[in-house]
Amino acid sequence: MDSIDEILGELPLPPYVTAEDVGFAVKAITVHAPEQWPEGRRCRNDRAPHPCRLHRWGRRVLDQRGLTDRQIEALIAEQEAPHR
Repeated sequence: MDSIDEILGELPLPPYVTAEDVGFAVKAITVHAPEQWPEGRRCRNDRAPHPCRLHRWGRRVLDQRGLTDRQIEALIAEQEAPHR
């Protein structure tokens, strides 16, 4: 965890995870994906150590919704697919 994460803590989860929350969570995971840097894996968006706060929040939301890893991977692939 980055030092700013230690100060700010985790982002709160919504009390009830809606379909809209799932969409936001998938977007957070895809935007805050890992990239390899000389010092290790970093968030593609904010360069924080990966997983950053928003990536962790997205995963926690999807976990709270009860989605499996396979379902999460499918949602991410759908998000990253080119739209016509």
